[in-house]
Amino acid sequence: MTKFRALLAILAVLFIAACTDTQAVSQKDVTALAQQLRALGPEVDPAEAQRAAEISYSYGRQLAREYNVTSNPIIHNAKVLNGFRERGLCVHYAQDMQKRLNQENFRTLVIHRAIATPDNIWRIDHSTAVISRRGDNMYEGVVLDPWRNAGELFWSPTRADTVYNWRPQREVLEEKAAEKLARQPS
Repeated sequence: MTKFRALLAILAVLFIAACTDTQAVSQKDVTALAQQLRALGPEVDPAEAQRAAEISYSYGRQLAREYNVTSNPIIHNAKVLNGFRERGLCVHYAQDMQKRLNQENFRTLVIHRAIATPDNIWRIDHSTAVISRRGDNMYEGVVLDPWRNAGELFWSPTRADTVYNWRPQREVLEEKAAEKLARQPS
């Protein structure tokens, strides 16, 4: 019994330490994203970069709670598509993240929407928000993708994201509309 209690105590300490480390890592991650956003150019307001980084991390987690995400993203997608959950597809994360960041009315940053067309085994599009310096295009920005890790923010310079080949949302949607039109009988 004493060994069992000792084991429980060790597990409790490890659990508490893991939770503490996660919080510390999160602040380091927020700081790293803020630095990346400031590095987009000298015109980027450091306060805006910090605020955008904080919102991106906290709001991604908030969305996962609101969407009741309890599994990996692909499984959660199946739950949404089969009516077990209302929201939580990548497009929902992208829409909601864009809307939330746009509420800040940033002067030096702008939010874009991007889509990666199916280059994956699941054969599905992937949507995300991208933040850039005002006046730059999405390719010069930073991908903000909370869907990929079930609410934990993934971010990367757009061109450095090795998993997805991002394109502007408008371009992809126009291309899909043209393809759909071409498939219709004359």
